[in-house]
Amino acid sequence: NFCTYCIVPYVRGREKSREPQAIIREIEELVADGVTEIMLLGQNVNSYGKTLDNPITFAQLLQQVEQIEGLRWIRFMTSHPKDLSDELIEVMKNSKKICRHLHLPLQSGSSRILKLMNRKYDKEQYLELAAKLRREIPDLSLTTDIIVGFPGETEEDFEDTMDVVRKVQYDSAFTFIYSKRSGTPAAKMPDQVPDDVVHERFDRLLKVVNEAAKEQNGKLTGNTELVLVEEIDEKDDTMVTGRLSNNSVVHFKGDASLIGKIVPVVLEESKGFYYLGRLSVNG
Repeated sequence: NFCTYCIVPYVRGREKSREPQAIIREIEELVADGVTEIMLLGQNVNSYGKTLDNPITFAQLLQQVEQIEGLRWIRFMTSHPKDLSDELIEVMKNSKKICRHLHLPLQSGSSRILKLMNRKYDKEQYLELAAKLRREIPDLSLTTDIIVGFPGETEEDFEDTMDVVRKVQYDSAFTFIYSKRSGTPAAKMPDQVPDDVVHERFDRLLKVVNEAAKEQNGKLTGNTELVLVEEIDEKDDTMVTGRLSNNSVVHFKGDASLIGKIVPVVLEESKGFYYLGRLSVNG
């Protein structure tokens, strides 16, 4: 997509899509090996299939993947807001296997800065898309990427970003301080923002992001939810760590025999960015 701050298209070349048959075959082999969940990964999954001899949409690929016997959960990233279709929203909404999590990079909430970034959507379009996702899939967890201090960013531009964060209420956000990548158009842009201003804005943004995330991530406290167990807890080997469909992390008492299994867990306490729970005896 040639975002002006990003070196990837120059290094990796133009995007191309793998044949759907090859993807399906690989997943079938993984599932036969005992894999429970797969992640479809692309620089921009929403533009998948456009370069194929027989074009196919990403939503159609997901429907094919969903048919694979034995596969329990499907994740994917990253989605570019400019290509996220109503068809994809519909497929996610009706799916029994696609996880309730969508990573939708914002980068900036300022339409002026988004244009300088070559992102091809504006603040209003992004907010409309986020509102549609929340409306159509109420239990969806939304996460994002945000860059602070892009060349030319004014206080007003930054306030636009803060406004989007407050309105969308992200479950979490990866926040970055803009850094020059030589060879990118942004590196040569005038009005590079002074370091002290960038750091001050970054701290303010982090505070708002964390407040929203804490509120969002506590919503399921008291519920019994399915958790895919991933590993023994790093800090306590009597516990295991897993993830909910919405990508929230959960820690609870358990042993290595649970790894790779999807089990019901009572979410007893929210710690802001993760839950503490216990294995449900009724599961």
